[in-house]
Amino acid sequence: MDEQVTVLKALNNNVIIAKHPFYKEVIIIGKGIGFGKQKGDVVSQEQAEKTFLLKDEQEQAQYKQLVSYIDPAILEILNEVMLLIEERMGESLHEHIHVALTDHLSFAINRANQNVNFSNPFLFEIESLYTKEFQAAQEVVSIISDRTGVQLPEAEVGFIALHIHSAVTNKTIHDMNRHHTLITELVAIIEENLHIQLTKNDINYNRLIQHLHRAIERVNQGEQLAEQTNLAKVLKATYPLCYNLAWKLVKVMQQQLHIPVDESEVLYLTIHLQRLTQS
Repeated sequence: MDEQVTVLKALNNNVIIAKHPFYKEVIIIGKGIGFGKQKGDVVSQEQAEKTFLLKDEQEQAQYKQLVSYIDPAILEILNEVMLLIEERMGESLHEHIHVALTDHLSFAINRANQNVNFSNPFLFEIESLYTKEFQAAQEVVSIISDRTGVQLPEAEVGFIALHIHSAVTNKTIHDMNRHHTLITELVAIIEENLHIQLTKNDINYNRLIQHLHRAIERVNQGEQLAEQTNLAKVLKATYPLCYNLAWKLVKVMQQQLHIPVDESEVLYLTIHLQRLTQS
């Protein structure tokens, strides 16, 4: 049976705020769904391309404000982009992306029109760590270029990929950027102590940031690794430089994350660092 909703407000021709029989206020996106609609009109949800809740009142207010000043033609493209992202990721996205990414992309388009560009120091890391999100972000940039004629800079692919990853994992952009900054700091400490220079397109650099990222994820999730007392003795005796450096890295992680790090991480880091010295 098709559910019907009652229009509370048409934000534009393609977006309405409606009263749902079960979920109270919902935001409904559909081509032409808001055209000529008045408060109290009944709309079939079969017309909707996307229905979502913004349970947070502040986010709902921000979305309404966003819709009021974004060019309707641009908003229609951004709504299509949201549907594409969900399709490419193969799962439902956390609904805050409708506010965060709509806001980001509308400003990105304005910046590009004014020839104002930003660099993205973590572009390579983002591509390496979030491959699926990065590919979806490339499609988003391509769609915007094809539909608007606006060519977003390469840095924007990374920023968009972060927003997509945030919507999949419900992690904040702030936390992800904090982790990327920590990884950059750890890489610098490794290069200084091992007297090596890693290049971003090198497989060893890619393996290193993947390993550090997984270590940070384990710490944040409180994941405990199996205790390896005998291995610790062997590694300490055989690779003292890498073993001591691994402890240094763990202490930096603890200071930055404000979370205790499982001592077994030292062993895995030692093995990885030793590989770097042999490359």
